[in-house]
Amino acid sequence: MEIYPNETQAFIHFDQQTIKRTDGVIPTKTRELIALAIALTMQCAYCIDVHVKGAKRAGVSVDELAELISISASVRAGATMAHGLLAMRLFEQNNS
Repeated sequence: MEIYPNETQAFIHFDQQTIKRTDGVIPTKTRELIALAIALTMQCAYCIDVHVKGAKRAGVSVDELAELISISASVRAGATMAHGLLAMRLFEQNNS
């Protein structure tokens, strides 16, 4: 934050205008669930920490959290399968 204060402040402002806003069409609880699902699939430990706390403050239950984890794992596995299929196609296209 001290080295790049302008960039840091720009990120904080962007974050507040997207995830932290309370006047959007998407409710805060849903925003935190979306952010947490992305954090899980991106495997960002800092984001997971921040958004678990945010989700809890927004009223997410442990059952909702467990279901979200399963959905996130499924999406991550789906991306792996899709990339695997791409790898197979590229392998088959390469005749050397």
